[in-house]
Amino acid sequence: MKPLDLQVNGYAGTDFNGDSLTAEALHHACHCLREDGCDSILATFITDDIATLERRMSRLVELRENDPLAKEVIAGIHIEGPFINPEKGYVGAHPPQCVKPANLEDTKRLLDAAGGLTKIITLAPEHDADYHVTEFLSRNGITVSAGHCNPSLDQLRAATEHGLSMFTHVGNGCPMLMHRHDNIIHRALSLRDRLWLCFIPDGVHIDFFALINYLRSAGLEKTIFVTDAISAARLGPGNYKLAGWDIKIGEDLVARSPDGSHFVGSTVTIPRILSNGQQSLGLTKAELELLLDTNPRKAVGL
Repeated sequence: MKPLDLQVNGYAGTDFNGDSLTAEALHHACHCLREDGCDSILATFITDDIATLERRMSRLVELRENDPLAKEVIAGIHIEGPFINPEKGYVGAHPPQCVKPANLEDTKRLLDAAGGLTKIITLAPEHDADYHVTEFLSRNGITVSAGHCNPSLDQLRAATEHGLSMFTHVGNGCPMLMHRHDNIIHRALSLRDRLWLCFIPDGVHIDFFALINYLRSAGLEKTIFVTDAISAARLGPGNYKLAGWDIKIGEDLVARSPDGSHFVGSTVTIPRILSNGQQSLGLTKAELELLLDTNPRKAVGL
């Protein structure tokens, strides 16, 4: 098994979203990822103003180019935002003041800064007018994923007809309280034949009993496990950073926003996912290989 993690914001003390990323820190993160059994990742950048995202991605691209290990481990970039839903609950840990509707000008700026490494862009379909950005990205070989969003079922289905092919961390990036039937989780599950469905199997973002239900509904053929790891992953309790956020990790190893209102990424690792998968979700090693290796590679063409 060679896991490909499609959503990694940082690892082992290194924040990919920081403004002071060093060659040593990047190499350390990649070394630790490999040591923990992760073959490769998509370095993930979350919502900020466009210029800041450009600067952060360009820095990682430059450092990666000069580090053979980083070139092996970092298979691409996942841009999560800023084209998401700004409403409370859906915006999650992303700074709402930096959220904006999808547009081609900013999209092209971000792609240029990522130096041809972009594999996934997460956006809100309902904030992509006529699905122009979705279609542009899809035509250029980039996987478009819905996330931090609240499109109607018709909007979500229409987006798939313009190239949307994935849903980011199903069951998260949405309010705690929603309509009991017509909500974004059920809409995503209803389109399981059209979308790769990604889940964070840490037992925190989704209780294991609920994730078991989601997996039964979705099936495993188009399902993917991700960590959504932040810099605190692999480390113990303490204070950490994510894109300028001050994050406190308690004894429970849960990453929460400063006010405790929502999660801010995860501290789960591939070894913990393997353990959770077998012990708490009843999955076989072959099924976990499908969710961590085969399906992620199919979804992004790696």
